[in-house]
Amino acid sequence: MLILASSSPRRQQLLALSGWDFSIKPAEIDERPLPGEHPGDYTLRLAQMKARSTAAQVPADAVVVAADTTVADLEGLSGPEILGKPADAQDARRMLVRLRGRVHHVYTALAVYRRADEKLLSELCTTGVKMRNYSDAEIEEYIASGDPLDKAGAYAIQNSAFHPVEQWDGCYANVVGLPLCSLTRLLESFELYPRRDIGWELELALGYRCPIFTDQTGSGNFHN
Repeated sequence: MLILASSSPRRQQLLALSGWDFSIKPAEIDERPLPGEHPGDYTLRLAQMKARSTAAQVPADAVVVAADTTVADLEGLSGPEILGKPADAQDARRMLVRLRGRVHHVYTALAVYRRADEKLLSELCTTGVKMRNYSDAEIEEYIASGDPLDKAGAYAIQNSAFHPVEQWDGCYANVVGLPLCSLTRLLESFELYPRRDIGWELELALGYRCPIFTDQTGSGNFHN
């Protein structure tokens, strides 16, 4: 039994590309960061908490997949900041203005847990993202669409109308919210193997050719 500890439609869509059958059981945890906590440590801690929280509510032999995504501006003028989901339109506007034309980092932590034998495997993925220099009018139009209000950092890389991202360094699916290459490796340790060609499915679904699945190079170059 495979359980996804998330209500995110984006994570559900990505996990479904593997061909696995899974159920959904979102986790309810306190997501406040600890004082001075690094964004990567914060993201990994939350993913592990989500996995354990959901595992306590499902059969002990179920394999629980949890993920947490954090957008972090490490070099802003006002200092490092974890950019979660905006509280309102004004907060979304503040985030989009802060990120405009600059590079920030997106962290997605994965935690796969089985309560029966207390097996817990985790991985943290990081992608550098450069935003394009969108206009104030584009920001207002995007906010009016409602799309940024449930997204960490107030944007979705896959939004074709706003097209917020100019380049990225690393995994595209990581920015969407579920790095499937990393998750596949973790699930194989639980003897769960994908039923489809995930590289091909990613290309069909997202228009993105994953270098990990296609040629194993992981070149780390910026992509447009």
